[in-house]
Amino acid sequence: MLLIKQKSIFLFSLLFLTLPQLLLAQGGMWEPAQLKRQETAMKKLGLEIPVEAIYSDSGNSSLNNAVVIFGSGCTGEMISPRGLLLTNNHCGYGTVQALSTPTANYLQQGFWAKSQKDEIPCPGLTVTFVRQIVDVTDQVLSGVNDNMDETTREQKITQNIRNVEKGYSRISGWKAEVKSFYSGNAYRVILKEIFRDVRLVAFPPDGIGQFGGDTDNWMWPQQKGDFAMFRVYANADNKPAEYQPDNVPYKPERYFPINISGYQEGDYVMIYGFPYVTEEYITSFQLNQIQDIAYPIRIDARRAKLAVWESAMRTNPDIALKYAAKYSSVSNGYKKWQGALRGLELNNVQAIKQAYEAKFQEAATLDRENKEASMLLPMMEAVVTGYNNKLRATEYIRETLWGVEALDQAKVLQKVLDIYRSDVDDVRKTDSLKRLQKDLVKFYKNYDAALDQKVFEALLPIYLNQTQEIVPYNLKTQLEKYAGNYNYWAAAVYSNSMIPDARQMTLLLSHSNASDTNRIKSDPMYVIYRMVKDWEGEHITPYKKDYDLRIRRLDREFMKLQLRYNVDHKMFFPDANQTLRLTYGTIQGLQPEGSDRYFYQTTLDEAIPRHDAGINEFNIPQRLRELHATRNFGQWSVNGTVPVNFISVNHTSGGNSGSPAINAKGELIGLNFDRVWDGTMSDHYFDPKRCRNVMVDIRYVLFLTEKFGEAGWLLDEMQIIK
Repeated sequence: MLLIKQKSIFLFSLLFLTLPQLLLAQGGMWEPAQLKRQETAMKKLGLEIPVEAIYSDSGNSSLNNAVVIFGSGCTGEMISPRGLLLTNNHCGYGTVQALSTPTANYLQQGFWAKSQKDEIPCPGLTVTFVRQIVDVTDQVLSGVNDNMDETTREQKITQNIRNVEKGYSRISGWKAEVKSFYSGNAYRVILKEIFRDVRLVAFPPDGIGQFGGDTDNWMWPQQKGDFAMFRVYANADNKPAEYQPDNVPYKPERYFPINISGYQEGDYVMIYGFPYVTEEYITSFQLNQIQDIAYPIRIDARRAKLAVWESAMRTNPDIALKYAAKYSSVSNGYKKWQGALRGLELNNVQAIKQAYEAKFQEAATLDRENKEASMLLPMMEAVVTGYNNKLRATEYIRETLWGVEALDQAKVLQKVLDIYRSDVDDVRKTDSLKRLQKDLVKFYKNYDAALDQKVFEALLPIYLNQTQEIVPYNLKTQLEKYAGNYNYWAAAVYSNSMIPDARQMTLLLSHSNASDTNRIKSDPMYVIYRMVKDWEGEHITPYKKDYDLRIRRLDREFMKLQLRYNVDHKMFFPDANQTLRLTYGTIQGLQPEGSDRYFYQTTLDEAIPRHDAGINEFNIPQRLRELHATRNFGQWSVNGTVPVNFISVNHTSGGNSGSPAINAKGELIGLNFDRVWDGTMSDHYFDPKRCRNVMVDIRYVLFLTEKFGEAGWLLDEMQIIK
């Protein structure tokens, strides 16, 4: 059961009630409580069920009860009365990598449980149900006024949030988390029930689940089987419990019926999930920071890093296994940011923002209630542009220095020093060191020092070639000790530091004492880490704290005035913040650049010719090629093949990976996994002409489960509609 109770009346609530229906059909990430106001637009596009069936605030069981947070950053959906969960292959990739070994490599071989007893426990993996959402704006802003300085205001809000979370958690028995909406103009408390016994059920191998890999990522067309199945377990009372062999499959309040009759272009489709972060309402000055500073720096650094990793992974299977999940994560952002830049430039979003700001400024000038409104945008421009150089330094440090794994792990040595400098007793010191040691075991399982040394050699020049406003002078003197030769410098650091050596670090943490502090301070990796941290503390951190305080206040006021003026006559949805949202649109094709073909669906016939045994991401398993060659498709055959992926105009973002794709009747027809390249700009600007989300057809999921994985027993527990 999920409820959203709204007590406070905000100016934007009044705005929603009085606006004419000039809504963004096929755009927007709508809170469940906003859906009733969207019903007319949704039904015009094709919705056949009442919005109460999608979300209900009266306690009725609706589709929202079948949508979950998978792990910490993806979405999943319940697809059976026995706790069976569907999400993306890439969402479960890190978990499955941790379960894999060189002899049981589930990434390359795949995994299909032959019965429930074969399902594999996944330590640390969680599935979270959102049980209730309550508007708590009045409570969070109690005792807060605009005359407070920003630090005092935030301290008061933080204390209020703690009290709200504590109270709701005590009353409900669920985890309570307060989230900010509309840049701090509204607050909701999210009540969550977290299940910790989650087991792997089905996972296609790389040649299916990761088919096309980096080449196809953020692209159209694709032919990817990007799905995985897990099962949620509970105790005998159907409540969350830590893993126990005698736990039983969870009985969800609601699960999705699965429709296998297909779809056509123009059909209505919804995506329900937990989009992570968007910035739809930022100024042109802030967008400039993204386009000209942050994204270009990240792209340059990751290009160098990925080139080093890729070279080693292609020739060394052990490194390929260790770095598979890390490579996928780093590469994902690298390619996405390139597409976002391209989309922003092709759409000239800067000019669109500036035109909007001109209309906003005209309204602000006429605002007699707020005489300072006309100064807001000039103030924001001054604050944002004044911070640009500090932002450059921050981005370079994070992407280059902390992009080197050993340098980033120097923070562990800092924690050891902090432990010995603290006043805690020996027992607590020992416990703290054991926790650090436990984390390091996970780190070294997927770490190769020789490869990391090459990354050091590739990334440090990118950083040290920047100006003195970005690079500490004493770090450059370190390089000069080795005649400016990065290879010599790297060799000296890696051969003399404890961090690249798992054995030395284990000994330090298991037998350390206060006398080890001098050894830590002289460690060459730690020396670099400390130089940069000290420089940051003097030249970046104070300015960042001041900037963050000032820009949060300005963003809050800008958002409030955007809602009040509404110069574009639209309905505002809050930026994504990993809370439950629904986006709706229609299935629409796209003509890829350089192609004369316009289409909205791909098939297995298009995937098979791309097979390449020499490239892991294109190495289609022999079993699937045999099924195709013999046309052994069973009930999943459509026009002599099997549909694989399709696209629609839905406003999605990171966090929507694994989200259910739902038809006009509330039935599952696929699951979301990607966006098209130019369309990744939708984190900042949504254009229905260019933005498309990419989904796996549910028929491909079921075909692979039954025919390829020979796990047809799983279909028996689903509600399949033909």
